[in-house]
Amino acid sequence: MPRVVMGADHAGYKLKEAIKEFLEARRYPIDDKGCHDDQSVDYPDYAAQVSRAVADDDRNMGILVCGTGIGMSIAANKVPGARAALCHTEYEAQMSRNHNNANVICLGARTLKEGVAVRLVEKFLRSEFEGDRHARRVDKIKDLETC
Repeated sequence: MPRVVMGADHAGYKLKEAIKEFLEARRYPIDDKGCHDDQSVDYPDYAAQVSRAVADDDRNMGILVCGTGIGMSIAANKVPGARAALCHTEYEAQMSRNHNNANVICLGARTLKEGVAVRLVEKFLRSEFEGDRHARRVDKIKDLETC
């Protein structure tokens, strides 16, 4: 079971807390980087903290939540070693792991219902990287980090 590193801005705070409650009930180890209330904050700060924690330890998986998930995904993907996927469906969550070896899922609190978001997280955390031909492609993504 991976350690889950979580982060959200003010728009994503409530959804992050709901997801955290779901994961705690299933005994996932959690590192909550914040934010810890709904006061305005800057999402890149949390994207950076979560993405660095995931990039530094491949046993970690990340969850980032903002209003749409777009800002978090853009910021998270600037961190070398982070592969953040903005997901809206269970299929996207699964394929982001199976084919892209994503290690961070990004969610939009204003675009997803809580139950859907929880199912996406569950699918993401339970899916595995398939490797094989996909590993070659992920290696090419890694090569882009040094361009």
